[in-house]
Amino acid sequence: MEATQQKQLVESYIEAYNRLDVAGMLQPLHENVVFRNVSNGEVDLTLTGKENFLQQAEQALQYFSQREQRVTDWQFSADKVEVQLDYSAVAAMDFPNGLKGGDTLQLQGKSVFEFADGQITSITDIS
Repeated sequence: MEATQQKQLVESYIEAYNRLDVAGMLQPLHENVVFRNVSNGEVDLTLTGKENFLQQAEQALQYFSQREQRVTDWQFSADKVEVQLDYSAVAAMDFPNGLKGGDTLQLQGKSVFEFADGQITSITDIS
C-alpha cells in the first residue's frame, strides 16, 4: 500500500475522531482491527474487532465534550505509519484521577497504524 493511501486512511480516521463521529472512525478499519492503548509503558486496553471498537468508541464519547488529535509528524514504513500527536480535550465529567468536568487535558503521544487489504488493521495509541 502506498504512503499516500496510508495517509488518507489515517487522516480520515483522525478527522472523524475529532468530529466525535464514530461511524466515520469505523469506515477505514478492517473487520478484525486490533486497538491497543499504551500508557506509561503499560498496555491498559486491547480490543479486537470492529464491534468491540465501536462499543468502546461510543462509550468514550461521554468522557469529553470536545477532543482533538493534531498530527505534528508523519513517519512511513512498509505497512506502518507512525504519527506524533498533540492531543487536547475538554472533560465532560469528573474523573477518578482528579480531572473535573470542564477541565482541559493536553498531552503528547503517538499512534502507530498498520495496514492490510487497503484498510487499517491495527492502531496503537501511546502516551
